[in-house]
Amino acid sequence: MAVSGNIPSVPDGDQTSDAGEREDLAEVLARRALTEDAARSDAVERRHDGGGRTARENVADLVDPGSFVEYGRFAIAAQRGRREVEDLIARTPADGLVAGTACVNGDLFGERGACAVLSYDYTVLAGTQGALGHRKKDRLFELIERMRLPTVFFAEGGGGRPGDTDYPVVSALDTRAFALWAKLSGLVPRIAVVAGRCFAGNATIAGCSDLIVATENASLGMGGPAMIEGGGLGRVDPDEVGPAAMQAANGVVDLLVADEAAATAATKRLLAYFQGATPPGAEPDQAALRDAVPERERRAYAAKPIVETLADEGSATFLRERFAPEMVTALARIEGRPLGLIANDTQHMAGAITSDAADKAARFLQLCDAFGLPVVSLVDTPGMMVGPEAEATGLVRHTSRLLLAGAALRVPLVAVILRRGYGLGAQAMVGGSMHEPLLTVAWPSAHLGPMGLEGAVKLALRKELEAIADAEERERRVRELTAAAEENAKALNAATLFEIDDVIDPAETRALIAATLAAAGPPQSDAGARRFVDAW
Repeated sequence: MAVSGNIPSVPDGDQTSDAGEREDLAEVLARRALTEDAARSDAVERRHDGGGRTARENVADLVDPGSFVEYGRFAIAAQRGRREVEDLIARTPADGLVAGTACVNGDLFGERGACAVLSYDYTVLAGTQGALGHRKKDRLFELIERMRLPTVFFAEGGGGRPGDTDYPVVSALDTRAFALWAKLSGLVPRIAVVAGRCFAGNATIAGCSDLIVATENASLGMGGPAMIEGGGLGRVDPDEVGPAAMQAANGVVDLLVADEAAATAATKRLLAYFQGATPPGAEPDQAALRDAVPERERRAYAAKPIVETLADEGSATFLRERFAPEMVTALARIEGRPLGLIANDTQHMAGAITSDAADKAARFLQLCDAFGLPVVSLVDTPGMMVGPEAEATGLVRHTSRLLLAGAALRVPLVAVILRRGYGLGAQAMVGGSMHEPLLTVAWPSAHLGPMGLEGAVKLALRKELEAIADAEERERRVRELTAAAEENAKALNAATLFEIDDVIDPAETRALIAATLAAAGPPQSDAGARRFVDAW
């Protein structure tokens, strides 16, 4: 049946097609076919030639087969004033926004796999945000709030669409979608997927999300080339506005992957951490932890293998790896239970708490707290970074964010002192005090103190040391005094004064974490006390 701009009414009486199908049903099915990728082979081919996938292909890859319930399938761009309806039906299906509810990871979580999925369609007017698309988002965002649905949003697109003509508008600043999306913060986990170009309003959707997964070819920015040029800032290639490598290094992107297939797989994995416990995974050899920390105190080592050994095999996902690498943040599972881990990495800045590291960890703690994920903190830090250059970064405020976020935690916290636990930096890593976590234990390699021990010796005994004229003799005395301080600072000595709860065999760490979290019980509901997750 031909599709026309003025859809004819069905005359009285039963009407059937030659195939015996009712004409009203045939009309709906024919129109539905026009919304599918097969109806626009030219646009799909261009997308594939550029190395991308269509919105419907991404959605189909993400959700469980047969579970997608679409909203607004028949919407078209609000441009009837300047284009024929037949053209809009053919070229602007769903007004460039595929949206609905579905199930993701249903094989693991059953009904807990319910979620919402939205995807801008770059083959429709470059994925721009149309008038009906905004209304569709409003509808979905309200349903997400009512149904408490975790949400995935494929956000690629060029921002606001200036070409819609069917609605009277001056500024469009009364659009509700951004407020409704932002209000979901802390209520449901929201993951944005960015491939290709994502600017302006689309970028805002990504920026207000809890996690951003981006492909290597992504360019993410608050203003695209047209807005940049319109602002008198010159012409910029779209791929140079906010390239993914830059946005990963500066902390905007949480997870950088190769392409859309990898992004979709990573998103399913991330979503699963917020969907609940799974059967326990394979346990790595815990004896390897006994040698994870070098015997030489000043030797750096990687924190990542320790996280991977504590976690169920293959369950750890590291976030914002290229940003503030001195602080490790990861989602993982221990005996099937999802949780967050933070750790100091001594390979970078000696594991000191920098402004960026504090921001990275504080925001991660907010994320875990909002969605009931317990936290494990692996501590090896000389303390807060110090010095004029560090202070120029706003260190006082930024490092304080980590203390504030830790003090506000409502989820269980377990702390493990791997080696150095010095000063305010160590306190910030454990919620403000060694007695704030449900359990604070140390490995035999650990030692604790109010500041770095050699520095403390030099400060406390400055006059005595200055009285030693011979430089070699003075340095020998510093080493002697530092060794004595290190003996006093041993975790075993701190444990005798009950400053920490226990000193353990590193191979016991995983079991103790699991037992403590089991004793803590399931996350407690805290109705009326929801907190938003900071965008930064």
